[in-house]
Amino acid sequence: MGVGRVGRPHGLAGAFVVDGASSDAERFAVGADLFAAGANVRVVESKQAGGRRVIRLDRVVERGAELEVSRDQLPPPEADSYYVFQLVGLEAVEEGGRPLGRVVDVAPGVANDVLELDSGLQLPLVEACVTQVELNAGRITIATGFAEPG
Repeated sequence: MGVGRVGRPHGLAGAFVVDGASSDAERFAVGADLFAAGANVRVVESKQAGGRRVIRLDRVVERGAELEVSRDQLPPPEADSYYVFQLVGLEAVEEGGRPLGRVVDVAPGVANDVLELDSGLQLPLVEACVTQVELNAGRITIATGFAEPG
């Protein structure tokens, strides 16, 4: 799960600005373990500079590399909330059983997030549309009428 990206250098000792940094400061605390460029890295310096998170890792990582944490480090989502990775791959089925496709992404929208299906359908991620999410069954139930053409 991404928590930021290696940004521009800060100083001469190898520190850098974290672009798109997670609001959870603990992700970047000294001693925190992250993944970057496919390798385990550890935060050895962490501070705020000009309102931005600046860190130094125990090894050099290329600018633009995604900084990630393992899924087991994520807090459980709030009730009726889900991480995108939990929804991607689930089968979307209309009430009554008609298959609509599989979730390939959850895109941010102006008013709400949008489920993007491999069939090309885009469905609003709102309670009126998504009536049930069954992670263990690998299924999302969609209310009738939302998958109609037009």
